[in-house]
Amino acid sequence: MQALKVLIADEIQGEKLLEKTLKKHGFETACLPFDTIDLNSLVLNLLPDIVVLNVYTPTPKILDAILTINQSHSAPVILFAEDHDSDTIDKVIKAGVSAYIVDGLDPKRIKTIIDIAVARFKEQNAIKEELKKTKSQLEERKSVDRAKGILMKSQGFDEAQAYHALRKLAMDRNISIGEMAKNVISMADLLK
Repeated sequence: MQALKVLIADEIQGEKLLEKTLKKHGFETACLPFDTIDLNSLVLNLLPDIVVLNVYTPTPKILDAILTINQSHSAPVILFAEDHDSDTIDKVIKAGVSAYIVDGLDPKRIKTIIDIAVARFKEQNAIKEELKKTKSQLEERKSVDRAKGILMKSQGFDEAQAYHALRKLAMDRNISIGEMAKNVISMADLLK
């Protein structure tokens, strides 16, 4: 299995504990001083599997960077910080971190923290995908119902006949019933 790529943006330079520990556990790392990089550009160029931030406190700039990472590149973001204020924790969670660790840069725990954050990230992504799929199915269902209503009104069909007609039109054109429903709705809107 290929080593996971970890981008470490470190505000607390010291002995590079994160980098050393992650390399020891087989991760491929790039560790850069936080204040000298454009984190979002770097993430888009390197496409890391995991982003680790080691900062004193999550500033608005850091929170914005986390939001952007979550929108532009799907990777777990793990934040080590020294700020345990509950308001800060709320902001960090809303920004979308996979793990927020306060005063917890213990070499024995780092690998476990990373593993848990990655697992949590994967689970959240699965839930997001399921939600997106469900919303799409609901939208398709609404379109089908609206198209059936149009056919019932314009053709005098009952609901079963309207559905059958819609299904037959879709099969004849080799498209989904949802696409056919959108076509019927578009045509009805055009003829108004």
